[in-house]
Amino acid sequence: MDDTKIKKYGDEIYEAWLSRSTVQPLLAREPEITIDDAYAIQLRFIERRVQAGETIIGKKIGVTSKPVQDFLGVYQPDFGQLTSGMVYQEGENIDLSKLIQPKAEAELAFVLKEDLIGPGITAMDVIRATDYVAPCFEIVDSRITDWKIKIQDTVADNASCGVFVIGKTRGDPRKLDITLAGMVLEMNGEVHSTGVGAAVQGSPANAVAWLANTLGVLGIPFRAGEIILSGSQSPLVPVVDGDELVCTVGGIGSCRVKFSGRSTV
Repeated sequence: MDDTKIKKYGDEIYEAWLSRSTVQPLLAREPEITIDDAYAIQLRFIERRVQAGETIIGKKIGVTSKPVQDFLGVYQPDFGQLTSGMVYQEGENIDLSKLIQPKAEAELAFVLKEDLIGPGITAMDVIRATDYVAPCFEIVDSRITDWKIKIQDTVADNASCGVFVIGKTRGDPRKLDITLAGMVLEMNGEVHSTGVGAAVQGSPANAVAWLANTLGVLGIPFRAGEIILSGSQSPLVPVVDGDELVCTVGGIGSCRVKFSGRSTV
């Protein structure tokens, strides 16, 4: 795909994000689009957000667990970039009017104390470089109409990043087994699903190592202080006005999030 089309589609997704509207699947319009093309489009989308005043504060891994792969019909991980405009604090209501077609997923966030520069990064390297881990909700939000996505669509759309909330409780991954730590997701006071760290590429640390190595090949390092979202341990949960979600990770603690207003679709 030439630079003109990459810019066109990156700008189109940016404008959809800005106007809280959707676009038709890219793959349906460009059957020959490659994953490399899609990442180039993603970079253009993020470039527009940075030009508008946001900063990049971390990375996210997507489509790592079988429930999410089955839901989306996408069977390989992808990644996106986290920006300063995506952050909510625990205790704040997430305003659904600022989102399009949101779905929540519970996962573990890694906050780094050291740089990680792939390739060659192992799960143990990830553990050593991590300041702390915390339970987290990512609210994914596709700019593609009706979530009719294949891997190229979600990659171009910055891995369907919406917003995220990191819990206030923290854990030291050197002192607990994040692979075997169970996660319970409650919705409106009732258990919705359960999961375990091993559901994410065998371990959340494996997923972070995969991303560090994948980005390292592209010359993109992880920097100290960055937030890395390691991939969902729960099924995707559509959310509406008044919903409240709590995810609890064994040995660490909980993250709670509430929603108000209406999404735009």
